Amino acid sequence: MSPHAVRKGRVRRSIAIGLPLAVVAALTVAGTATGRPGGGHGQARVTTAATLGDIPLGTFSNTLLPGTVKDDRGVDLGGIGSDLYPTGRKGEFWAVTDRGPNGQIKVDGKKRRTFPVPGFDPAIVKIRVRGDQTKVVSALPLTTSSGKPVTGLPNQEGRDEAPYSYDARTPVSYDPNGLDTEGLVRAPDGTFWLVDEYGPSLVHVSARGKVIKRYVPRGLKLRGADYPVAEALPGVLLHRKTNRGFEGLAQLPGGDLVMAVQSPLSLPDENAGDNSRTTRLLRFSPRKQAVTAEYAYRFDPVGLVDPGEDDTSELKTSSVVAIGRDKLLVQERTDKAARLHAVTLRRGANILGGKWDRSTTRPSLEQLDEPASSGVPVLDKRLVVDLNTVDGVPGKIEGVARVDSRTLALINDNDFGMSDGPEAFDKDGRLVDSGTETTVTYVRLPRRY
Repeated sequence: MSPHAVRKGRVRRSIAIGLPLAVVAALTVAGTATGRPGGGHGQARVTTAATLGDIPLGTFSNTLLPGTVKDDRGVDLGGIGSDLYPTGRKGEFWAVTDRGPNGQIKVDGKKRRTFPVPGFDPAIVKIRVRGDQTKVVSALPLTTSSGKPVTGLPNQEGRDEAPYSYDARTPVSYDPNGLDTEGLVRAPDGTFWLVDEYGPSLVHVSARGKVIKRYVPRGLKLRGADYPVAEALPGVLLHRKTNRGFEGLAQLPGGDLVMAVQSPLSLPDENAGDNSRTTRLLRFSPRKQAVTAEYAYRFDPVGLVDPGEDDTSELKTSSVVAIGRDKLLVQERTDKAARLHAVTLRRGANILGGKWDRSTTRPSLEQLDEPASSGVPVLDKRLVVDLNTVDGVPGKIEGVARVDSRTLALINDNDFGMSDGPEAFDKDGRLVDSGTETTVTYVRLPRRY
């Protein structure tokens, strides 16, 4: 039997029986509620706060794909807060990790992107919320056509940030298979759809975690991937801001997918993107394997989203949730605050294939101070909840799921307990944990959304 065959067998068993006893035992450590229920009558309030216990990242990863992580540098499983999607069973959700532990360190005045555990493979994780604990039920490693880990490493030199070791001193190899996974939904046939920040791309994944196809912008010219790649997305997406590609993903009742670009495109340049409040949502038909619509979405002023913040480039959208036919909840956030708006995808608001998709258009969509006054059909929105006013909600909420018509489940991204700067690791190269935990928080709204 080939090594790959052995590996596949082990992966299937880990899926069928869940994680081994050592990992399950690590999860029995009682989580602590991260805030008391807040708000009074007629206000949104926290009803549940369930924390993930400590699981060594090496134990987690090597259980799924043996030998992938040689040294986890003391990092625990985290970063699963990239998105949240209901499994259909009460208290259970699918979650997804991002690309793995990473940070930034300045060397000679320039920031370098670090990957302290470069062998980490992004994974889809099934979690269960019970009381004040969040537990891992099972996990699926993301693999290529030949069963190898996709990894979370950048794809292309010159387009993606160069990867370095934990201390930012030693270069790490690029990987055309690498995915910075973010949004997640599960299709009725049991397969998964994910979005990725590198391409940016939309990724179709089998029920066992194998990449079926990756859809990327036209003109990306990604070479060497060990899975099918299709240039099926608008080429204008090549102007995505570094590390700000697709982050939100929703599945509409009819099966169409909606992808959210995390931040305004850098069009025509970084300065325009940093100062813009207009990002884009794209509608994708799995049946047609094509984008069928594109919409302009307008952020509120940054000081409204996060009082006291004045840097417009801090605005992001990390989650979109289907709440009806052509209806979404769209999150607007900084790392400290978040608000959710109800939005309807109007047919007349489709800008796909028009002048705003041409990189030569001046001014670009992102340069318009008031897009609506320039004839752009910006999506209307209605504020549903300002999470900044709800006592007990953690910072950096990236995943949102619908529990019922008045309850939302939120999950934060704890960045694997990492922080930026050389102080993230001690003199022995072990993580100095930030103390931020992964927490699933239920918020009860005063009325239906």
